[in-house]
Amino acid sequence: MTELTDLMLDPKAAAEAKQAAVAYLDWDLTERQLCDFELLANGGFSPLTGFLGKADYDRVVAEMRLANGALWPMPITLDVTEAFAEQLETGTRVALRDPEGVILGIITVADIWRPDRLIEAQQVFGTTDLAHPGVAYLMEQSHPVYVGGQIEALALPMHYDFGHLRLTPAELRARFKRAGWRRVVAFQTRNPMHRAHVELTFLAARQTEANLLIHPVVGMTKPGDVDHYSRVRCYEHVLKKYPEQTTALSLLPLAMRMGGPREALWHALIRKNYGCTHLIVGRDHAGPGKDSQGEDFYDPYAAQEMVAEYADEAGIEMVPFRMMVYVQERAGYAPIDEVNEATETVMNISGTEFRRRMREGLDIPDWFGYPEVVAELRRTYPPRAKQGITLFFTGLSGSGKSTIANAVMAKLMERGGRAVTLLDGDIVRKHLSSELGFSKADRDLNIRRIGFVAAEISRNGGVAICAPIAPYASTRRDVRAMVEAVHGGFVEIHVATPIEECERRDRKGLYAKARAGLIKGFTGIDDPYEVPEQPELTLDTLQATPEELAQQVILKLENLGFINLR
Repeated sequence: MTELTDLMLDPKAAAEAKQAAVAYLDWDLTERQLCDFELLANGGFSPLTGFLGKADYDRVVAEMRLANGALWPMPITLDVTEAFAEQLETGTRVALRDPEGVILGIITVADIWRPDRLIEAQQVFGTTDLAHPGVAYLMEQSHPVYVGGQIEALALPMHYDFGHLRLTPAELRARFKRAGWRRVVAFQTRNPMHRAHVELTFLAARQTEANLLIHPVVGMTKPGDVDHYSRVRCYEHVLKKYPEQTTALSLLPLAMRMGGPREALWHALIRKNYGCTHLIVGRDHAGPGKDSQGEDFYDPYAAQEMVAEYADEAGIEMVPFRMMVYVQERAGYAPIDEVNEATETVMNISGTEFRRRMREGLDIPDWFGYPEVVAELRRTYPPRAKQGITLFFTGLSGSGKSTIANAVMAKLMERGGRAVTLLDGDIVRKHLSSELGFSKADRDLNIRRIGFVAAEISRNGGVAICAPIAPYASTRRDVRAMVEAVHGGFVEIHVATPIEECERRDRKGLYAKARAGLIKGFTGIDDPYEVPEQPELTLDTLQATPEELAQQVILKLENLGFINLR
């Protein structure tokens, strides 16, 4: 079994390092960096000893290998701002802290460089399409400078949830040894498990003559996924469906990149470090779905092929995911390739159909999902008519956003049933962002503040009506992600008033001042407005009154299931 890299300092050395770190520069780890740090520190990313330096990074991106030739498919990098990087030089020691300022480790800087992120995206993900969440994160959220170097870990990140399930690689290996588990097949998942998943894992364990480890990701997954709190409660219900002493559940604090074949191989190496001998690799394993043209990012079997190709070198065997279907005549599940569809009735509910039934509060048959699992998911995902919503109006200054938003607010308050809050651009500027200017960075921060407040309103079942200009597509995507992450509904509404009409309506004279050069960076004049490509609703203010447009919004909300007019 591969030896784990141990980056944790002993208590005495950790105390001394913590005291010395008072004089160091501080870097607060981002959510992804926090996940990466934990798996570096606990040995999950063995043989890595820190965030990759440039030589390792270059070869990983190009060849899936470290500079010394060891197999490693995913770049593990510490990205920092340009301002922070300017303070660094080779040998600088930096204290790595969690968002609350608690010191977790120290990095000794070995390399500082600006990567070509387009090349990284193309090589690692096979695309530069921003519809890929890994590419979108890389291009729009990661910082422009990378810092590489060895780390010394003083402590692991603190988790207050499911502590009994958060086993390190060393702890899980020890558990397997105590139980006499010599062959262990891991099941990677970022979704709740239903009956078909249980049946396929039963089958995989029998075929490999191995014990089963359910090893779900509880770090960062695909935007829009079920939160890990709800999923883990579901896994605990499902664990009871397996024979005692045959199956274990442990949580993996991984930040997924949704990198398809490379990610599948990465998952295999991580599971080997956790003591597993086999990994179930699904169809389109770790795939992010469709690209901006509606095509799959990856061939559905590319991940299985890559893990199988490197199985000997990786030291872990690939078990292909077999699609399980419910056969009415058998009153049970069977692999699809063992079913005679001419004589047997196959019953299945697609993921899309399952989400529709949950959204509309419809029945989920017992043969598909365990009642206790479905009940957990209903607690998290109530029917849309009971869900919090964010209505996000966007358009040029003077387009009529505020007028329509006020009309919609009045109609929703007239109906009752949900608390309604209006987050108008001017009002937010006055009360929430009064210190901000109108640079791109400040405008982005203003919109993200609106998004944060809207998400909290939606989390608690209310309606947040937002009416900022919000000119940048990436920022609007971030706000959507914030709301959907807390299981709120998000409805983007483009108020598509032509700039000529906006100028004609301009009561404050802002457009005239912008055209005269008195206002710089004015949206639509010398700063772009990125028109929404796929809003839920587009409103034409030249063809209808605010009352009529507000009614269009109400009808759209009914069509989407967020309100019932009947």
